Amino acid sequence: MTEPKNKAGTTAPDDGLDSEHSPGTAAAGTQTNIQIHLRKIPLLANLTEEEMLRVRADIRVREYARREVVLQKGGVGDSLLFLLSGQLQVLDVTEDGRAIGLRMLAPGDFFGEIAVINGSIRSASVVALTPVLVALLPRATALHLFSHSPSVANQMLRFLAEKVQRDSQFRALLSINNTSKRIYSFIDLLKQKSAGDVDVVENLPTHQDIANMINTSRETVTRTLLLLAQQGIIQKGTHRLIIVNPDALKKLAQA
Repeated sequence: MTEPKNKAGTTAPDDGLDSEHSPGTAAAGTQTNIQIHLRKIPLLANLTEEEMLRVRADIRVREYARREVVLQKGGVGDSLLFLLSGQLQVLDVTEDGRAIGLRMLAPGDFFGEIAVINGSIRSASVVALTPVLVALLPRATALHLFSHSPSVANQMLRFLAEKVQRDSQFRALLSINNTSKRIYSFIDLLKQKSAGDVDVVENLPTHQDIANMINTSRETVTRTLLLLAQQGIIQKGTHRLIIVNPDALKKLAQA
């Protein structure tokens, strides 16, 4: 893949970045011009002007097609990555070649931080579930921010603490023997509060992706979600679940 070109230009009031890059799977010779507002990326939102200038000079943007590998397990941890648009899935592969989903990534999320901090190889792969736009910040620049920017350091500490807790919850979920209960617990783990204090799951993975993540079959996921809908516990939309009765869902997960 050709390294995308970056036109940093002059500092705009909104810290926008005009990035001209070659998409990962587009036809040869095509280019896309995209305006990236770096302060809309949570980890970078509170950088000083000096720090932002350095980031703008070093950051690169790439486009990936659906199902394209963004990070390969075993690869060199040479950059910190930010998801700008689309949806990604973090995957590991078992010894028998089975893909196990670890977590989902949404716009604004960063990833690849462990290999950057340790100088180690990538411990998992990241695959695009939709067409995505990803920003890559070189390791040297990322490490400079980790050690010199209090806002970045504080956010990174909170993120790592939450990641440990989330991974612990997910491991507990995978230890549940009953398949239906694993699905109930998975939905309960993904739910978030939306406007109006409604529990929802945004950017719902496909049934196959859910099956990969919790070690079951697509048919089982489809059947279980249909049953929950028939019972009035959930309402399914396009890539979105509304948890109509969160208490009933939690009760099923804990039964």
